[in-house]
Amino acid sequence: MTTRTRTRTATPRLALVLTAAGLMVATNIYGAVSAHADETPGVPPGTEASASAPVEVDVNDPDLKLPEGGTLAEPKVLDIKQVVEDQSGDERREDTNADVKFALQAEVLFGKDSAKLGAEAKARISAIAEEIKTQNATKIRVFGFTDNLGSSAHGDVLSRKRADAVQNVLDQELTDSNVTYEVRGYGEQYPIADNSTETGRKKNRRVEVSFPRTES
Repeated sequence: MTTRTRTRTATPRLALVLTAAGLMVATNIYGAVSAHADETPGVPPGTEASASAPVEVDVNDPDLKLPEGGTLAEPKVLDIKQVVEDQSGDERREDTNADVKFALQAEVLFGKDSAKLGAEAKARISAIAEEIKTQNATKIRVFGFTDNLGSSAHGDVLSRKRADAVQNVLDQELTDSNVTYEVRGYGEQYPIADNSTETGRKKNRRVEVSFPRTES
């Protein structure tokens, strides 16, 4: 009697195992490539939003309560200042909730150590006059300033003469009889830059024209 022994081949199972392993490797590689290629910006560590307050606050802390009879101050809108300066720095405009201020460097208005206005200066002052009309302003401040070179007395006189010259042009442009002026020469007082450099001194040699803005 002949006995036959059936031998089962392991090849298909091995192939199946290898195929599954290959799929896992391929999936891992694909996932790694996809994660690396994702250029969507993430949230920097430590800046994630949190539902809980960073510091525990004791609502019964007596320091958080108003003293007996105390009241809260009236709400107040803080003054916001916007400053725009041309590239050369010759002219600067400052806007706040209450006022508009133009600062013109002396070099674009006058010759050296002079209070005589040039043609370009009058055009710039005329543009300021148009803004004054737009704001319907009737109280105009014209202040002159110098650097700290020379005597303080000379700077006071020169800055006042320059302020007077600017005011005269504004007066010609503004025909409203209700307009009033405050004109002063402050000399080297109230510098806005460092007087130890020529760049700073140039900024300090200026005439400022300011006026209230229209109430909204």
